[in-house]
Amino acid sequence: MKQIFYIDGITCMSCVSKLKEFYAEKQGVTEVEIEKESGKVTLSANQKLPEATLSEGLAEKYTLKALPVFSENVDVSKWKQLFPLFLIGAYLFAFSGYRWATSSLEDAMLDFMGGFFLVFSFFKFLDLKGFAPSFAMYDLIAKKLPFYGKVYPFLEVVLGALFITRFEVQILLYITLVILGSTTLGVIRSLLDKRKIQCACLGTALKLPMTEATFIENAVMLAMTFYMLF
Repeated sequence: MKQIFYIDGITCMSCVSKLKEFYAEKQGVTEVEIEKESGKVTLSANQKLPEATLSEGLAEKYTLKALPVFSENVDVSKWKQLFPLFLIGAYLFAFSGYRWATSSLEDAMLDFMGGFFLVFSFFKFLDLKGFAPSFAMYDLIAKKLPFYGKVYPFLEVVLGALFITRFEVQILLYITLVILGSTTLGVIRSLLDKRKIQCACLGTALKLPMTEATFIENAVMLAMTFYMLF
């Protein structure tokens, strides 16, 4: 079984060597791989190691950037893992579809986008502290500006409310283009690199793997944004 997590404080190859030795001594660990630039640690072990075991004895210089976000050999199918994401999408499409039938396509899209931001922000607030480091694993802005991940759920609430109330829609669309563009590019990079990490779209309360579904989810929002802008 493999576990993947990230560590802050790795500055040189000496750090890599010390951490490899540190984790190799953990009971059940058979292989350790560490990337100096990203701080990514991949452990192969006989069983899943709890967070307490991973951080116990770790030098003060180093801190776990996130909990282990993916384990191989999981029996739950990908479709079952992603069921909450598809269910939310179905509700949003049903709601906006009704608006399309009774009003216009533009109104339906704006309601969908407003609902999207509000619903997805709710799940992020369930574990606000854990969301930021998970989000920073792939979002391009959050990687450069750590505070961005901490304020992002609040930004989603504001955007959702303003889309629903139709306040300065043009400005909202450009903001959506920037923030979802950053996330989507990060998702594409992660998928191309075949990085097995947790998707933070629904926070950390629901353990969703990063898959093509994550890209589709953002692509739909970006398509609506482009349609209304251009």
